[in-house]
Parts: sequence; structure tokens; C-alpha cells
Amino acid sequence: MAKALLIIDFQNDFTAGGALEVPDGDRIAAPVKRLADSFDLVFATRDWHPPDHASFQADGGPWPVHCVRDTHGAEFHPAMDDLRLDAVVDVGRGRDDQGYSGFEKSNLAQLLRERDVDEVYVCGLATDYCVRASAIDASQEGFEVTVIEDAIRGVEVDEGDSERALRDMREAGARIATSDEVLASAGPSRARGV
Repeated sequence: MAKALLIIDFQNDFTAGGALEVPDGDRIAAPVKRLADSFDLVFATRDWHPPDHASFQADGGPWPVHCVRDTHGAEFHPAMDDLRLDAVVDVGRGRDDQGYSGFEKSNLAQLLRERDVDEVYVCGLATDYCVRASAIDASQEGFEVTVIEDAIRGVEVDEGDSERALRDMREAGARIATSDEVLASAGPSRARGV
């Protein structure tokens, strides 16, 4: 069986200067890059919304316009440029698709199973929304899940949202670890991109 790194929505609109900036979202770049270099399989999700997505404030939703497909804001953060991704899964593609979980209306579970993945290591943005939903869904799909706490950041609409999200993920069966702990326990791995 295999282990996969799952990078959630590390996109321009969720980082510094973005339309829906996650505080300190850029600070996950270093651990994400170190982790990606040590995993044989790396998957990424991205918000990929239509211009009239139901989550946008202009359409009655709670969020500013963000990650509209084919825009700069929807592109991956520059730290992702050098990473070799085995697959990219777009979520929130339909006007009414919530798009919080990388598993929602996507083939992510199938892609992981086709590569014999049984352990998923989750990092990315944002702790209290898309990371939370993706980690919980991964557990419900039967994967062993580890959330990498120094490679995630939360929106914190309400104080304590990220802590509550971590609790919810633990209750769903996820383990919480640091990138150093994950890398120390990973053992030898083939070099990626060789």
C-alpha cells in the first residue's frame, strides 16, 4: 500500500494579497515543499469556481469572489511551481457545489485507490474549512489520515475555529502531526522528479 500527500487549495486567492486571504497562508510553503519532496505520490485540490458561484457575497453567499476558474487567483501559489503533482482535482465547479471537500463531486477517492493509497497526509488551506472537510471525508472513505499541523492555516472567521476543526478531524479518526514528525517516520523514499 502507498502513502500520498494531499495539498488542499494552496492557491493565490487564499494567500497574501488574495481575495480571501488566509492569515499567514504563505507560511505553509516551506513545509509543503519539504513534504512533497519526500512523498512518492502528491495530489492537489483547488477551488475552481464559476463567476456566479453561490458562495460569493454578490450571490448571497458568505465569501468574497475568489478562485474563479482560469483567473490568477485560482492558480496555485508560486511555491507549487516546482512540485510534481500526480493529479489535480478541481472542486466547487458547479454554481451550487459547496466545494469545501476535495472529495465532493470529484474522482479523488478513485484516483487514490487506483494508486493503492491507504494513508493520506493532509496539508494546505484553510484548516477550518477545506482542510477540515477533506480530512473528515478521507477518513469516511476509509483512508488512514494524518493532518500536518504546521502545514495548514485557518481563516478564523470566529476565534477558535481552527482548534474546533482540529478537534473535529481527530474525532473523525485523523491523527495530527508536525511535518518533522511525518518526515522522521516516513523512512527512505525514492527521489521525486528523477
